[in-house]
Amino acid sequence: MKTTDVPRYTPDWLELREGADAAARSPELLEALGPQLSGPPLVIHDLGCGTGSMGRWLAPRLSGPQLWILHDRDPDLLDRAAVRMPRAATDGSRITVATARGDLSRLTASTLDGASLVTASALLDVLTPEEVGGIAAACAEAECPALLALSVVGRVELTPADPMDAEITEAFNAHQRRGGLVGPDAMAVASEAFARHGATVRTHASPWVLGAERSALTAEWLRGWVGAAVEHRPELGARAEAYLRRRLAMAAAGALRVVVHHHDLLALPAPRTLGAAA
Repeated sequence: MKTTDVPRYTPDWLELREGADAAARSPELLEALGPQLSGPPLVIHDLGCGTGSMGRWLAPRLSGPQLWILHDRDPDLLDRAAVRMPRAATDGSRITVATARGDLSRLTASTLDGASLVTASALLDVLTPEEVGGIAAACAEAECPALLALSVVGRVELTPADPMDAEITEAFNAHQRRGGLVGPDAMAVASEAFARHGATVRTHASPWVLGAERSALTAEWLRGWVGAAVEHRPELGARAEAYLRRRLAMAAAGALRVVVHHHDLLALPAPRTLGAAA
């Protein structure tokens, strides 16, 4: 399955989740990344950029002039992302933006020539193992680090609990693996792929914590989560519909807490040997 076959994400959904994404991303991995960045200027490739939330989070946290190259297959999302990118780094240095429309399965080291960093958010779990391996190989050959945020890991905690929680989770996770996608196995697949190329890999938890203050996101997430589970297991049918009604009512009343577990990944390329540098 190619990335061109992955369902589109609506701008409304991407906008709704942006605050939770920003709160979840790992500052610890960003701190570890800092000394590894080469520049100026920093040249950053944002893969599957969507509306540009990763750039809006990361660019103001970096110093020095930056060139962001935004990659997505959706021209409307690319336009939105480019317009809304920050224009100044944390020290006031200029940020410039370019866009690249295309299929990430065709990403190569030549695409990343001169890159200081490859980044992505909520991308790995909707790729195949081959596509994840292609990103790892391209980063290794281009000798640039990768900061890949917010991959689902297949664990959800809902409080208070419901007897159907585990059944819906299992069906959703199976749906995420449809067509050979890595789904909740993204961290294991990506960690292995980067390590195979000699990279040093670190991961860090980056959960969404959804309570009363994010009730709109909780409701939309519930609809998508249960809907995907039913798509995979239609026999859940009426029971899942009743479950969703119960959970939505609790979310609207501010009585539901949801933790959606994700992990961020930082891959630092293997140091060049004297022979390779010669």
